[in-house]
Amino acid sequence: MTSNYYIIDSSSLIELNRHNPMDIYPTVWKKIESLIEKKSLVAPREVLYEIKVGGDQLIDWVRQQKDFFVDPTPQQIILVREILEKYPAIVKSYRRYDADPWIIALAIEKTMNPQETLIHIKKIIITEEKLRGNKIKIPLICREYGIDCIAVLEMFKMEGWTF
Repeated sequence: MTSNYYIIDSSSLIELNRHNPMDIYPTVWKKIESLIEKKSLVAPREVLYEIKVGGDQLIDWVRQQKDFFVDPTPQQIILVREILEKYPAIVKSYRRYDADPWIIALAIEKTMNPQETLIHIKKIIITEEKLRGNKIKIPLICREYGIDCIAVLEMFKMEGWTF
């Protein structure tokens, strides 16, 4: 039996909110909240900072999700440094906040740590970024580290959700 542990990028939350607004598709967001409550869906705190820049109803929603955002660990800080040394283009200098290396570091750390359960837990990054040639995006770095990287709709399918 396999369980999934998802680490989500702001791009997925922003696109989901754009195409499935909370006031029109509340069931979608309730399902997302259920994953957060089970601690099966998380994001590094830097994702919160990226979303705050947008300033719409999404920011109100994320502020209510107390267990959603995780603070960086010392191991993640080391991993981010390694990622930035190898892939400096992952961070855009014109952005005030850039969560991408933190998302990847969180996934790597969770993959490195031994499991404390009998059920296999698969670590998966959720992002709307696509693998395009050698562009330094989350999917390219995930491929190197052997981390699955899917879009939010793929997560819906994996969870067996229908709306």
